[in-house]
Amino acid sequence: MEQAQRKRIESSTVGNHAVTTVMIAMGTMLFAGFLYVLWIWVPRASVRYTLLVLCGGTCLTAFIWCLWQRRQICNFAEELCRTLDELMAGREPENYYPYEDTLTARVQGKLLQYYDLMNEGWRRSLQDKQTIQELVSDISHQVKTPVANLSMFIGILREHRLSEEKRSDFLETMAGQIGKLDFLMQSLIKMSRLETGTFVLHAKEANLYDTIAQALNSVLAKAESKNIRFTVECEESVKVRHDPKWTAEALGNLLDNGVKYTPDGGNIHIRVRPWQFYTRVDITDTGIGIPEEHYNDVFKRFYRGEETAGQEGVGLGLYLAQGIITRQKGYISVKSEIGKGSTFSVYLLN
Repeated sequence: MEQAQRKRIESSTVGNHAVTTVMIAMGTMLFAGFLYVLWIWVPRASVRYTLLVLCGGTCLTAFIWCLWQRRQICNFAEELCRTLDELMAGREPENYYPYEDTLTARVQGKLLQYYDLMNEGWRRSLQDKQTIQELVSDISHQVKTPVANLSMFIGILREHRLSEEKRSDFLETMAGQIGKLDFLMQSLIKMSRLETGTFVLHAKEANLYDTIAQALNSVLAKAESKNIRFTVECEESVKVRHDPKWTAEALGNLLDNGVKYTPDGGNIHIRVRPWQFYTRVDITDTGIGIPEEHYNDVFKRFYRGEETAGQEGVGLGLYLAQGIITRQKGYISVKSEIGKGSTFSVYLLN
């Protein structure tokens, strides 16, 4: 491809040379005709020679100027071709002087800007492709286990005669696997809506106490099964501009994370503190804790720590929570101590 481009450039250069030669020849013929007419119609010899010298000097100057201009244009074109060759080879041009106020430097600067934009688009395209590949890989990995379990249980039910009690146990286990698949699909749908921006936040001045109560309702059953006690420290009059539905979803994910990794009989404390610019919501549990080097990792999509590998979940709860809060111009931070628990702090803009 580069050879074809170079051939086109060379053929264009040859054509330009031919056009320039023809123009010089035509100009010379016109000048000779003008001198002939001048020689015939001017009667005095002194005037003839004076006009001849003036015209000759003017034409010679014009001829030299044209040659100089032609050389400048050729040098300019060759410099641009070298610049393009360097850029196509992935190298920065050697003869680039960005601080010179010349036409070549300005055009080279624009070419470099365009090259940087194209490179950025190419890198972004590669990154998006890699993200999609990782997402497909993660989804297939998450779906594989429940689908394999369902296929196995269906095969057992078809090929073996089982007691009603055993069949009931198998059906209950299958229902649990179907529930897991449904939870995964719902999480993926929420993640997709979050990343593509297709869900709409309806922020308004709303009572934060009611939003927290809504979030608590989503995890009460799981908390009661582990005898986990909740305490809430929030005035009922506190109002914050937020989307109650999606904020309850985010807080519910944080609470579910706390319930999941808090041992039986533990505690989860919710404390709300209004500040000047933000309202802070602390969710403190007495769970297993998070190593400091993994504070940022826990908010990544599908992240599961080694110590949590045996727990139920797909690693999307904290990722979704952070995305929801961030899109309301807030943020989430975490502090933790291994074996003593974690505190997730949600900052909602007042």
